[in-house]
Amino acid sequence: MSPAVQFPPELLLAAQGIKLAFFDIDGVLTDGGLLMSAEGETLKRFNILDGLGLKLLQRAGITPAVITGRDSAPLRKRLQALGVTNVHYGTEEKRPAAESVLAQLGLDWSQAAAIGDDWPDLPVLRRCAFPVAPANAHAEVRAAARYVTQAAGGHGAAREFCDLLLVASGQYARLLEDYR
Repeated sequence: MSPAVQFPPELLLAAQGIKLAFFDIDGVLTDGGLLMSAEGETLKRFNILDGLGLKLLQRAGITPAVITGRDSAPLRKRLQALGVTNVHYGTEEKRPAAESVLAQLGLDWSQAAAIGDDWPDLPVLRRCAFPVAPANAHAEVRAAARYVTQAAGGHGAAREFCDLLLVASGQYARLLEDYR
């Protein structure tokens, strides 16, 4: 049985050789909304599909890295549960954080993909080899993207990004076999 997930061949060629995937949080791994408790605590809703996508990337040898302008205990717990260790919290200037991760891993921009939804993500998206935006991203970000997901941020966009990278790496079918 062949996988149901398919992407255009030219897109898969563009995504080959990716070793590192940068993720924004708000608007990518969440829907971008903020729930505030009466005590002022920020709550976030994460999509389980996206979480498995990040775990699958790691199993395929593609490192997920998160660069986010926010920081919160729920966010830290979620990323810890997913095993994501390359994280920069409370980072307004995302390019230097991305360059730090690249240097730490001995990689360069040609081996990096990124998914982001708003202007602070543009410095990373414009430098990486494979820039992606969720369907509900800001127009400037969609214009800078090589691919715009069909799913919205917080509703499977990150998983779609992960699936695309897994198919391009040749690892998708092998990983799927573990679940058959």
